[in-house]
Amino acid sequence: MPGESWRRCSACKKPIAYGAGYYVCSVSTCNRARTALQFCTVSCWEVHLPVARHREAWAEEKTAPSAAQAAAEERASRESRPQPGGSAPAAPRAPRRILPEAKASAGSGSRAAPREVLIVASRLKDYVRAISGGFNTSDRVLEPLSEIVRAACEEAVRNARAEGRKTILDRDVPKR
Repeated sequence: MPGESWRRCSACKKPIAYGAGYYVCSVSTCNRARTALQFCTVSCWEVHLPVARHREAWAEEKTAPSAAQAAAEERASRESRPQPGGSAPAAPRAPRRILPEAKASAGSGSRAAPREVLIVASRLKDYVRAISGGFNTSDRVLEPLSEIVRAACEEAVRNARAEGRKTILDRDVPKR
């Protein structure tokens, strides 16, 4: 590809330089050759989440190819159409999973606690449907319920610590 940059960010349209780090969505429909979404930052990746309405997704960190590699890939793709998957990273490595919740991790103590959703969505939805006679459950209830579970876990840890144990028992979990 001619020019000073490899591609442009799908969200903010800023150039992604050759050899620079960028992010792609973990969902396969976002990575098809025709779609080929790439983002310069995790924030730009998060912009597409409300539109894409993924149930579970994360940003995968990749590295843009060098100018020479991009030119070679372009020639190869012209010679053997179609070539799914887009461009390969300059140096293959395991992708880093970056969840949207990981951005706001603020834990107590010296280590930051993971801010992932702690509720199994399918089990919760089945339970609500069974007890309500057919109600549906929004995915947005998962985070508030996870906060309730986190608070109960923190209290259970405090209770176990007060008794000199490093094992949380059922009696440490707060009652409603």
